[in-house]
Amino acid sequence: MSGHSKWAQIKRQKGANDARRGQLFTKIAREITLAARSGAPSPDSNNRLRLAIQKGRSVNMPNDNIERAIKRATEGGAAGGAFDEVFYEAYGPQGTALMVHAMTDNRNRTVSEVRAVLTRGGGRLGEAGSVAYLFDQLGVVRARLDGKDADEVSLAAIDAGATDVRADEDDELEVQCAVGDLRAVQDGLEAQGVTIEVAEISMVPKTTLDVDEAHAVQLLRLIERLEELDDVQEVFSNLELSADVLEKVAAGV
Repeated sequence: MSGHSKWAQIKRQKGANDARRGQLFTKIAREITLAARSGAPSPDSNNRLRLAIQKGRSVNMPNDNIERAIKRATEGGAAGGAFDEVFYEAYGPQGTALMVHAMTDNRNRTVSEVRAVLTRGGGRLGEAGSVAYLFDQLGVVRARLDGKDADEVSLAAIDAGATDVRADEDDELEVQCAVGDLRAVQDGLEAQGVTIEVAEISMVPKTTLDVDEAHAVQLLRLIERLEELDDVQEVFSNLELSADVLEKVAAGV
C-alpha cells in the first residue's frame, strides 16, 4: 500500500480518537448536505451521498447527525446550507503540489485563510491549472483482507472495474478505479468477504515527489494546519512518503 494510504489511515485515526471529532462531524455533515443537495436525497440512488454517509459511519458519526444533514439539503434557503465546493491549487515546501478541497459559504474568507496558512508553512497559493494536471480524480477503496487470498480478491476487483490493485504486508488492499466504477468495485470486494475500510473519491497524484525527511515532515504539518481550517475538507499532495516519516507522524509529529 502506498505511503499516501498510510497517511490517510493516520489522519482518520487521529480524527476519530481526539478532540477534533466535533469538527470532523461538522465537515462530514457539510459533505452529506452538499451531496444530497446535488442529487437525490437517498443513498440508494445517489452514490456521492452513499459515500459521504459511509465516511460518517466510519468515524462513528451518530445517525441523528446524518439524518439532520440530509434534511438540511431539502429545506432550502439558509437552512439548506448554501455551500460551494472549490479546489485551491497550491505549492508546498520543495515545490510539492497540493490540492486543497474546501466547502465554503464565503469564498473570500476561505481563500484568505488558506493563503495565510500556506504562507506561514512555507507554501504558496497557485494559479488555476498550475497543479491540477498532476492529479487524477479516481475512486479509491481500501480493504482489510481478513485472511482472504490477495490474488483472488485482486482478480475480483479487476473484474469489477479496478485499474490498479496493491497489497501490503499488513493484510490490506488498496484498489483504484474510475469514479463511475467505484460502487461496482466496492460491491465486488464485499462479495469476496473482505472488510471495506474506506471507499471514496480521491485526487491521486500521477507521479510522486521525493523530498528529504525534514521537508516531508514540514509538508505534513502544513497539511494538518490546512485541514484544521473549518472550510477545508481534505488536502491531497504528490509527496512520496517514506516509512520513517510515517512512523514519526504516527508517533505524534
